[in-house]
Amino acid sequence: MGKYFGTDGFRGEANKVLTVEHAYKVGRFIGWFYSREHRAKVVIGKDTRRSSYMFEYALVSGLTASGADVYLLHVTTTPSVAYVVRTEDFDCGIMISASHNPFYDNGIKILNGTGQKLEAEIEEKIENYIDGGQDIPLAVREDIGRTVDYAVGRNRYIGYLISIATRSFKEKKVGLDCSNGSASSIAKNVFDALGAKTYVINDNPDGTNINKDCGSTHIEKLQAYVKENNLDVGFAYDGDADRCIAVDENGEIVDGDAIMYICGSYMKECGQLKGDTIVTTVMSNFGLYKSLDALQIKYEKTAVGDKYVCENMMTNGFCLGGEQSGHIIFSKHATTGDGILTSLKLMEAMLEKKSTLGILKRELKILPQLLVNVRVKDKEAVINAPSVKQAAQKVTDELGSNGRLLLRTSGTEPLVRVMVEAESDELCKMYVEMITEEINKVEV
Repeated sequence: MGKYFGTDGFRGEANKVLTVEHAYKVGRFIGWFYSREHRAKVVIGKDTRRSSYMFEYALVSGLTASGADVYLLHVTTTPSVAYVVRTEDFDCGIMISASHNPFYDNGIKILNGTGQKLEAEIEEKIENYIDGGQDIPLAVREDIGRTVDYAVGRNRYIGYLISIATRSFKEKKVGLDCSNGSASSIAKNVFDALGAKTYVINDNPDGTNINKDCGSTHIEKLQAYVKENNLDVGFAYDGDADRCIAVDENGEIVDGDAIMYICGSYMKECGQLKGDTIVTTVMSNFGLYKSLDALQIKYEKTAVGDKYVCENMMTNGFCLGGEQSGHIIFSKHATTGDGILTSLKLMEAMLEKKSTLGILKRELKILPQLLVNVRVKDKEAVINAPSVKQAAQKVTDELGSNGRLLLRTSGTEPLVRVMVEAESDELCKMYVEMITEEINKVEV
Protein backbone atom coordinates (compact mmCIF):
# COMPACT_ATOMS: atom_id res chain seq x y z
CA MET A 1 0.00 0.00 0.00
CA GLY A 2 1.55 3.30 -1.13
CA LYS A 3 1.15 6.84 0.14
CA TYR A 4 -1.50 7.72 -2.46
CA PHE A 5 -2.29 4.47 -4.30
CA GLY A 6 -4.18 1.72 -2.53
CA THR A 7 -5.37 -1.63 -3.87
CA ASP A 8 -7.79 0.15 -6.20
CA GLY A 9 -5.92 3.25 -7.35
CA PHE A 10 -5.64 6.77 -5.94
CA ARG A 11 -8.97 7.44 -4.24
CA GLY A 12 -10.46 10.05 -1.92
CA GLU A 13 -12.81 13.00 -1.62
CA ALA A 14 -12.53 15.22 -4.69
CA ASN A 15 -10.41 18.35 -4.13
CA LYS A 16 -9.70 17.35 -0.54
CA VAL A 17 -7.78 14.07 -0.72
CA LEU A 18 -7.56 13.77 -4.50
CA THR A 19 -7.06 17.16 -6.18
CA VAL A 20 -6.77 18.42 -9.75
CA GLU A 21 -3.07 19.03 -9.08
CA HIS A 22 -2.68 15.35 -8.24
CA ALA A 23 -4.47 14.36 -11.44
CA TYR A 24 -2.32 16.70 -13.53
CA LYS A 25 0.86 15.26 -12.03
CA VAL A 26 -0.33 11.70 -12.56
CA GLY A 27 -0.91 12.59 -16.20
CA ARG A 28 2.49 14.30 -16.49
CA PHE A 29 4.34 11.27 -15.16
CA ILE A 30 2.36 8.65 -17.10
CA GLY A 31 2.70 10.63 -20.33
CA TRP A 32 6.46 10.96 -19.88
CA PHE A 33 7.02 7.40 -18.64
CA TYR A 34 5.33 5.73 -21.59
CA SER A 35 6.67 8.22 -24.16
CA ARG A 36 10.36 7.61 -23.49
CA GLU A 37 10.80 5.39 -26.55
CA HIS A 38 7.75 6.28 -28.67
CA ARG A 39 4.76 8.59 -28.52
CA ALA A 40 2.50 7.03 -25.91
CA LYS A 41 -1.16 6.19 -26.51
CA VAL A 42 -3.34 6.43 -23.40
CA VAL A 43 -7.10 5.78 -23.24
CA ILE A 44 -9.31 7.37 -20.57
CA GLY A 45 -12.79 6.51 -19.33
CA LYS A 46 -14.85 8.05 -16.56
CA ASP A 47 -17.97 7.44 -14.52
CA THR A 48 -20.84 9.87 -13.94
CA ARG A 49 -19.58 11.83 -10.92
CA ARG A 50 -19.61 15.59 -11.28
CA SER A 51 -15.88 15.73 -10.55
CA SER A 52 -15.00 13.14 -13.21
CA TYR A 53 -14.96 15.80 -15.94
CA MET A 54 -12.62 17.97 -13.88
CA PHE A 55 -10.19 15.10 -13.36
CA GLU A 56 -10.45 14.05 -17.00
CA TYR A 57 -9.36 17.50 -18.18
CA ALA A 58 -6.52 17.61 -15.62
CA LEU A 59 -5.23 14.20 -16.69
CA VAL A 60 -5.45 15.14 -20.36
CA SER A 61 -3.50 18.34 -19.73
CA GLY A 62 -0.74 16.45 -17.94
CA LEU A 63 -0.58 13.63 -20.48
CA THR A 64 -0.45 15.82 -23.57
CA ALA A 65 2.02 18.20 -21.91
CA SER A 66 4.34 15.22 -21.53
CA GLY A 67 3.91 14.18 -25.16
CA ALA A 68 1.24 11.44 -25.01
CA ASP A 69 -1.77 11.12 -27.28
CA VAL A 70 -4.99 10.69 -25.32
CA TYR A 71 -8.12 8.86 -26.49
CA LEU A 72 -11.36 9.63 -24.66
CA LEU A 73 -14.02 6.94 -24.17
CA HIS A 74 -16.16 9.41 -22.17
CA VAL A 75 -18.64 7.85 -19.68
CA THR A 76 -17.94 4.13 -19.65
CA THR A 77 -17.12 1.20 -17.37
CA THR A 78 -13.80 0.18 -15.86
CA PRO A 79 -13.81 -3.20 -17.69
CA SER A 80 -14.42 -1.44 -21.01
CA VAL A 81 -11.21 0.57 -20.48
CA ALA A 82 -9.35 -2.67 -19.71
CA TYR A 83 -10.80 -4.27 -22.87
CA VAL A 84 -9.82 -1.37 -25.13
CA VAL A 85 -6.30 -1.20 -23.67
CA ARG A 86 -5.53 -4.86 -24.23
CA THR A 87 -7.14 -5.21 -27.67
CA GLU A 88 -6.20 -1.94 -29.35
CA ASP A 89 -2.50 -1.47 -28.63
CA PHE A 90 -2.61 1.22 -25.95
CA ASP A 91 0.29 1.74 -23.58
CA CYS A 92 -2.03 2.11 -20.63
CA GLY A 93 -5.55 3.06 -19.63
CA ILE A 94 -6.98 5.31 -16.94
CA MET A 95 -10.41 5.06 -15.33
CA ILE A 96 -11.75 7.98 -13.33
CA SER A 97 -14.04 6.49 -10.70
CA ALA A 98 -14.45 5.79 -7.00
CA SER A 99 -16.45 2.64 -7.73
CA HIS A 100 -19.20 2.16 -5.10
CA ASN A 101 -18.26 5.28 -3.05
CA PRO A 102 -20.55 8.34 -2.81
CA PHE A 103 -20.45 10.99 -5.55
CA TYR A 104 -18.15 13.40 -3.69
CA ASP A 105 -15.34 10.81 -3.73
CA ASN A 106 -13.41 10.03 -6.87
CA GLY A 107 -10.41 8.02 -7.94
CA ILE A 108 -7.79 7.38 -10.61
CA LYS A 109 -7.28 3.73 -11.59
CA ILE A 110 -4.39 3.04 -13.94
CA LEU A 111 -4.28 -0.11 -16.05
CA ASN A 112 -1.15 -1.39 -17.78
CA GLY A 113 -0.88 -2.43 -21.42
CA THR A 114 -2.41 -5.85 -20.72
CA GLY A 115 -5.50 -4.33 -19.05
CA GLN A 116 -4.45 -5.26 -15.52
CA LYS A 117 -3.92 -2.93 -12.57
CA LEU A 118 -0.67 -0.99 -12.75
CA GLU A 119 2.44 -2.51 -11.19
CA ALA A 120 3.22 -1.29 -7.66
CA GLU A 121 6.72 -0.18 -8.61
CA ILE A 122 5.35 2.25 -11.22
CA GLU A 123 2.81 3.57 -8.71
CA GLU A 124 5.73 4.26 -6.36
CA LYS A 125 7.46 6.27 -9.08
CA ILE A 126 4.30 8.30 -9.65
CA GLU A 127 4.09 9.03 -5.92
CA ASN A 128 7.73 10.12 -5.87
CA TYR A 129 7.03 12.55 -8.73
CA ILE A 130 3.91 13.92 -7.02
CA ASP A 131 6.00 14.66 -3.93
CA GLY A 132 8.65 16.52 -5.94
CA GLY A 133 11.23 13.76 -6.14
CA GLN A 134 11.83 14.06 -9.88
CA ASP A 135 11.84 16.65 -12.67
CA ILE A 136 10.14 15.76 -15.94
CA PRO A 137 10.58 17.75 -19.16
CA LEU A 138 7.66 19.34 -20.95
CA ALA A 139 7.02 18.34 -24.54
CA VAL A 140 7.39 21.18 -27.05
CA ARG A 141 6.38 21.95 -30.63
CA GLU A 142 5.31 18.85 -32.58
CA ASP A 143 6.06 16.60 -29.59
CA ILE A 144 3.07 17.94 -27.63
CA GLY A 145 0.34 15.29 -27.49
CA ARG A 146 -3.16 15.46 -28.96
CA THR A 147 -6.64 14.45 -27.77
CA VAL A 148 -8.90 12.13 -29.77
CA ASP A 149 -12.61 11.42 -29.32
CA TYR A 150 -12.76 7.64 -29.07
CA ALA A 151 -16.40 6.76 -28.32
CA VAL A 152 -16.00 4.03 -30.95
CA GLY A 153 -13.94 2.06 -28.43
CA ARG A 154 -16.91 1.86 -26.09
CA ASN A 155 -19.12 0.67 -28.94
CA ARG A 156 -16.64 -2.09 -29.76
CA TYR A 157 -16.75 -3.21 -26.16
CA ILE A 158 -20.56 -3.40 -26.29
CA GLY A 159 -20.25 -5.54 -29.41
CA TYR A 160 -17.74 -7.77 -27.64
CA LEU A 161 -20.11 -8.36 -24.71
CA ILE A 162 -22.94 -9.26 -27.08
CA SER A 163 -20.67 -11.76 -28.85
CA ILE A 164 -20.00 -13.64 -25.59
CA ALA A 165 -23.63 -14.73 -25.10
CA THR A 166 -24.31 -18.35 -26.08
CA ARG A 167 -28.09 -18.02 -26.52
CA SER A 168 -30.77 -15.44 -27.16
CA PHE A 169 -32.40 -13.93 -24.06
CA LYS A 170 -35.77 -13.80 -25.84
CA GLU A 171 -38.78 -13.76 -23.51
CA LYS A 172 -36.58 -13.42 -20.42
CA LYS A 173 -37.66 -10.53 -18.20
CA VAL A 174 -34.46 -8.99 -16.84
CA GLY A 175 -34.15 -6.14 -14.35
CA LEU A 176 -31.09 -3.88 -14.32
CA ASP A 177 -30.09 -1.43 -11.59
CA CYS A 178 -27.44 0.78 -13.17
CA SER A 179 -26.65 2.69 -9.96
CA ASN A 180 -26.87 5.98 -11.91
CA GLY A 181 -23.33 5.17 -12.97
CA SER A 182 -21.29 3.85 -15.87
CA ALA A 183 -23.60 0.94 -16.67
CA SER A 184 -26.34 3.45 -17.60
CA SER A 185 -24.80 3.94 -21.04
CA ILE A 186 -24.04 0.26 -21.76
CA ALA A 187 -26.04 -2.44 -19.94
CA LYS A 188 -29.47 -1.93 -21.51
CA ASN A 189 -27.97 -1.86 -25.00
CA VAL A 190 -26.43 -5.28 -24.42
CA PHE A 191 -29.54 -6.95 -23.02
CA ASP A 192 -31.82 -5.37 -25.63
CA ALA A 193 -29.54 -6.61 -28.43
CA LEU A 194 -29.74 -10.13 -26.99
CA GLY A 195 -33.54 -10.08 -27.05
CA ALA A 196 -34.37 -9.67 -23.37
CA LYS A 197 -37.37 -7.80 -22.09
CA THR A 198 -35.26 -5.28 -20.23
CA TYR A 199 -36.52 -3.33 -17.21
CA VAL A 200 -34.15 -0.62 -15.99
CA ILE A 201 -33.96 1.50 -12.84
CA ASN A 202 -31.46 4.12 -11.70
CA ASP A 203 -30.12 4.97 -15.15
CA ASN A 204 -30.52 8.75 -15.02
CA PRO A 205 -27.22 10.09 -13.64
CA ASP A 206 -27.09 13.77 -12.66
CA GLY A 207 -23.55 13.93 -11.30
CA THR A 208 -24.53 13.56 -7.66
CA ASN A 209 -26.83 10.51 -7.53
CA ILE A 210 -24.32 7.78 -8.43
CA ASN A 211 -24.65 4.88 -5.91
CA LYS A 212 -27.16 6.92 -3.88
CA ASP A 213 -29.61 4.40 -2.39
CA CYS A 214 -29.20 2.20 -5.45
CA GLY A 215 -26.98 -0.29 -7.21
CA SER A 216 -25.06 -3.24 -5.78
CA THR A 217 -24.61 -1.65 -2.34
CA HIS A 218 -28.38 -1.07 -1.96
CA ILE A 219 -29.68 -4.30 -3.43
CA GLU A 220 -33.01 -3.96 -1.62
CA LYS A 221 -34.19 -1.61 -4.39
CA LEU A 222 -33.73 -4.24 -7.07
CA GLN A 223 -35.15 -6.99 -4.86
CA ALA A 224 -38.42 -5.09 -4.55
CA TYR A 225 -38.41 -4.23 -8.27
CA VAL A 226 -37.94 -7.86 -9.35
CA LYS A 227 -40.82 -9.03 -7.16
CA GLU A 228 -43.16 -6.19 -8.12
CA ASN A 229 -42.68 -6.84 -11.84
CA ASN A 230 -42.44 -10.65 -11.69
CA LEU A 231 -39.04 -10.61 -13.39
CA ASP A 232 -36.97 -13.72 -14.09
CA VAL A 233 -33.77 -12.19 -12.73
CA GLY A 234 -32.17 -8.89 -11.78
CA PHE A 235 -28.64 -7.51 -11.87
CA ALA A 236 -27.30 -4.55 -9.89
CA TYR A 237 -24.00 -2.82 -10.66
CA ASP A 238 -21.80 -0.35 -8.81
CA GLY A 239 -20.66 3.06 -10.03
CA ASP A 240 -18.06 1.85 -12.54
CA ALA A 241 -19.81 -1.49 -13.23
CA ASP A 242 -16.91 -3.74 -12.32
CA ARG A 243 -19.06 -5.60 -9.80
CA CYS A 244 -22.47 -7.27 -9.95
CA ILE A 245 -24.89 -8.54 -7.34
CA ALA A 246 -27.84 -10.54 -8.69
CA VAL A 247 -31.39 -11.09 -7.51
CA ASP A 248 -33.16 -14.37 -8.26
CA GLU A 249 -36.77 -14.91 -9.36
CA ASN A 250 -37.89 -14.92 -5.71
CA GLY A 251 -36.27 -11.58 -4.95
CA GLU A 252 -33.44 -13.19 -2.98
CA ILE A 253 -29.85 -11.91 -3.14
CA VAL A 254 -27.25 -13.79 -5.16
CA ASP A 255 -23.95 -12.29 -3.98
CA GLY A 256 -20.41 -12.87 -5.25
CA ASP A 257 -20.03 -16.14 -3.35
CA ALA A 258 -23.27 -17.50 -4.83
CA ILE A 259 -22.26 -16.27 -8.30
CA MET A 260 -18.94 -18.14 -8.05
CA TYR A 261 -20.79 -21.25 -6.86
CA ILE A 262 -23.31 -21.15 -9.73
CA CYS A 263 -20.79 -20.34 -12.44
CA GLY A 264 -18.11 -22.64 -11.02
CA SER A 265 -20.40 -25.67 -10.85
CA TYR A 266 -21.71 -25.00 -14.37
CA MET A 267 -18.21 -24.50 -15.79
CA LYS A 268 -16.98 -27.71 -14.14
CA GLU A 269 -19.85 -29.65 -15.71
CA CYS A 270 -18.86 -28.23 -19.10
CA GLY A 271 -15.17 -28.99 -18.60
CA GLN A 272 -14.37 -25.25 -18.65
CA LEU A 273 -13.14 -24.78 -15.06
CA LYS A 274 -9.35 -24.93 -15.32
CA GLY A 275 -7.80 -26.97 -12.55
CA ASP A 276 -11.32 -27.42 -11.13
CA THR A 277 -10.36 -24.42 -8.98
CA ILE A 278 -11.96 -21.10 -8.01
CA VAL A 279 -9.93 -18.21 -6.57
CA THR A 280 -11.60 -16.46 -3.62
CA THR A 281 -10.56 -13.99 -0.93
CA VAL A 282 -10.44 -14.67 2.80
CA MET A 283 -13.81 -12.90 3.11
CA SER A 284 -15.73 -15.58 1.22
CA ASN A 285 -18.23 -17.42 3.38
CA PHE A 286 -17.20 -20.70 4.99
CA GLY A 287 -20.41 -22.17 3.62
CA LEU A 288 -19.14 -21.60 0.09
CA TYR A 289 -16.08 -23.73 0.79
CA LYS A 290 -18.13 -26.56 2.26
CA SER A 291 -20.44 -26.46 -0.76
CA LEU A 292 -17.48 -26.46 -3.18
CA ASP A 293 -16.01 -29.44 -1.31
CA ALA A 294 -19.23 -31.32 -1.98
CA LEU A 295 -18.80 -30.61 -5.72
CA GLN A 296 -15.11 -31.59 -5.60
CA ILE A 297 -14.15 -28.07 -6.67
CA LYS A 298 -10.88 -26.78 -5.19
CA TYR A 299 -10.29 -23.18 -4.12
CA GLU A 300 -7.55 -20.69 -3.44
CA LYS A 301 -7.76 -17.89 -0.84
CA THR A 302 -6.11 -14.49 -1.33
CA ALA A 303 -6.00 -11.23 0.59
CA VAL A 304 -9.02 -8.96 0.19
CA GLY A 305 -8.99 -7.14 -3.16
CA ASP A 306 -9.74 -8.22 -6.73
CA LYS A 307 -6.16 -7.19 -7.55
CA TYR A 308 -4.90 -10.16 -5.51
CA VAL A 309 -7.50 -12.49 -6.99
CA CYS A 310 -6.38 -11.51 -10.50
CA GLU A 311 -2.71 -11.99 -9.64
CA ASN A 312 -3.37 -15.51 -8.35
CA MET A 313 -5.45 -16.40 -11.40
CA MET A 314 -2.83 -15.16 -13.86
CA THR A 315 0.02 -16.86 -12.00
CA ASN A 316 -1.71 -20.24 -11.81
CA GLY A 317 -3.80 -20.20 -14.99
CA PHE A 318 -7.20 -20.32 -13.25
CA CYS A 319 -10.23 -18.96 -15.10
CA LEU A 320 -12.75 -18.02 -12.38
CA GLY A 321 -12.29 -15.97 -9.24
CA GLY A 322 -13.79 -13.14 -7.29
CA GLU A 323 -15.04 -11.53 -4.13
CA GLN A 324 -18.19 -11.78 -2.06
CA SER A 325 -18.84 -8.11 -2.97
CA GLY A 326 -19.47 -9.06 -6.60
CA HIS A 327 -16.10 -8.46 -8.28
CA ILE A 328 -15.99 -11.59 -10.47
CA ILE A 329 -13.21 -12.27 -12.98
CA PHE A 330 -13.66 -14.59 -15.96
CA SER A 331 -10.10 -14.63 -17.27
CA LYS A 332 -11.06 -16.09 -20.66
CA HIS A 333 -12.93 -12.88 -21.40
CA ALA A 334 -11.53 -10.13 -19.15
CA THR A 335 -8.61 -9.03 -16.98
CA THR A 336 -10.75 -7.24 -14.39
CA GLY A 337 -14.04 -7.70 -12.61
CA ASP A 338 -16.85 -6.96 -15.07
CA GLY A 339 -20.41 -6.62 -13.78
CA ILE A 340 -22.17 -6.83 -17.13
CA LEU A 341 -20.05 -9.81 -18.23
CA THR A 342 -20.91 -11.50 -14.93
CA SER A 343 -24.60 -10.99 -15.73
CA LEU A 344 -24.13 -12.64 -19.11
CA LYS A 345 -22.36 -15.65 -17.58
CA LEU A 346 -25.18 -16.10 -15.06
CA MET A 347 -27.70 -15.90 -17.91
CA GLU A 348 -25.68 -18.55 -19.75
CA ALA A 349 -25.85 -20.92 -16.77
CA MET A 350 -29.60 -20.33 -16.44
CA LEU A 351 -30.37 -20.82 -20.13
CA GLU A 352 -28.07 -23.76 -20.81
CA LYS A 353 -29.33 -25.62 -17.73
CA LYS A 354 -32.94 -24.51 -18.34
CA SER A 355 -33.17 -23.39 -14.75
CA THR A 356 -33.45 -20.32 -12.51
CA LEU A 357 -30.92 -18.67 -10.22
CA GLY A 358 -32.96 -19.73 -7.23
CA ILE A 359 -32.72 -23.39 -8.20
CA LEU A 360 -29.06 -23.15 -9.26
CA LYS A 361 -28.00 -21.86 -5.84
CA ARG A 362 -30.30 -24.15 -3.87
CA GLU A 363 -27.52 -26.46 -2.64
CA LEU A 364 -25.32 -23.57 -1.48
CA LYS A 365 -25.61 -23.28 2.30
CA ILE A 366 -24.29 -19.90 3.46
CA LEU A 367 -23.44 -19.73 7.16
CA PRO A 368 -24.60 -16.80 9.32
CA GLN A 369 -21.86 -14.18 9.53
CA LEU A 370 -21.11 -11.29 11.87
CA LEU A 371 -18.42 -8.69 11.26
CA VAL A 372 -17.51 -6.09 13.90
CA ASN A 373 -14.91 -3.34 13.54
CA VAL A 374 -13.15 -2.45 16.78
CA ARG A 375 -11.39 0.92 16.88
CA VAL A 376 -8.02 0.74 18.65
CA LYS A 377 -4.92 2.87 19.22
CA ASP A 378 -2.37 0.43 17.82
CA LYS A 379 -3.94 -2.25 15.61
CA GLU A 380 -0.75 -4.28 15.16
CA ALA A 381 -0.06 -4.39 18.90
CA VAL A 382 -3.64 -5.45 19.60
CA ILE A 383 -3.87 -8.21 16.99
CA ASN A 384 -0.53 -9.65 18.17
CA ALA A 385 -1.33 -9.46 21.90
CA PRO A 386 -0.99 -12.92 23.55
CA SER A 387 -4.41 -12.64 25.21
CA VAL A 388 -6.12 -11.89 21.89
CA LYS A 389 -4.29 -14.73 20.15
CA GLN A 390 -5.27 -17.11 22.95
CA ALA A 391 -8.94 -16.09 22.73
CA ALA A 392 -8.82 -16.47 18.94
CA GLN A 393 -7.41 -19.97 19.23
CA LYS A 394 -10.11 -20.93 21.72
CA VAL A 395 -12.86 -19.73 19.37
CA THR A 396 -11.23 -21.50 16.42
CA ASP A 397 -11.03 -24.76 18.37
CA GLU A 398 -14.67 -24.55 19.48
CA LEU A 399 -15.92 -23.79 15.96
CA GLY A 400 -13.94 -26.69 14.52
CA SER A 401 -15.21 -27.63 11.05
CA ASN A 402 -18.57 -25.90 11.59
CA GLY A 403 -17.42 -22.32 11.19
CA ARG A 404 -14.45 -20.00 11.33
CA LEU A 405 -12.96 -16.85 12.86
CA LEU A 406 -11.22 -14.21 10.77
CA LEU A 407 -9.22 -11.60 12.64
CA ARG A 408 -7.44 -8.92 10.62
CA THR A 409 -6.46 -5.25 10.65
CA SER A 410 -7.86 -2.56 8.38
CA GLY A 411 -5.50 -1.41 5.66
CA THR A 412 -6.51 2.24 5.99
CA GLU A 413 -7.96 2.84 9.48
CA PRO A 414 -7.01 2.06 13.12
CA LEU A 415 -9.42 -0.86 13.22
CA VAL A 416 -9.27 -4.55 14.03
CA ARG A 417 -11.91 -6.49 12.11
CA VAL A 418 -13.50 -9.47 13.86
CA MET A 419 -15.57 -11.79 11.68
CA VAL A 420 -17.20 -15.02 12.80
CA GLU A 421 -19.17 -17.52 10.74
CA ALA A 422 -21.07 -20.17 12.64
CA GLU A 423 -24.19 -22.31 12.49
CA SER A 424 -26.39 -19.66 14.13
CA ASP A 425 -26.56 -15.90 14.63
CA GLU A 426 -26.39 -16.49 18.39
CA LEU A 427 -23.09 -18.35 18.11
CA CYS A 428 -21.66 -15.63 15.86
CA LYS A 429 -22.60 -12.97 18.40
CA MET A 430 -21.19 -14.95 21.33
CA TYR A 431 -17.82 -15.60 19.70
CA VAL A 432 -17.44 -12.06 18.37
CA GLU A 433 -18.09 -10.71 21.86
CA MET A 434 -15.44 -13.07 23.30
CA ILE A 435 -12.82 -11.65 20.95
CA THR A 436 -13.83 -7.98 21.21
CA GLU A 437 -13.80 -8.22 25.00
CA GLU A 438 -10.16 -9.35 24.89
CA ILE A 439 -9.28 -6.65 22.34
CA ASN A 440 -10.70 -3.94 24.60
CA LYS A 441 -8.62 -5.17 27.53
CA VAL A 442 -5.31 -4.74 25.68
CA GLU A 443 -3.35 -1.75 26.96
CA VAL A 444 -1.21 0.08 24.36
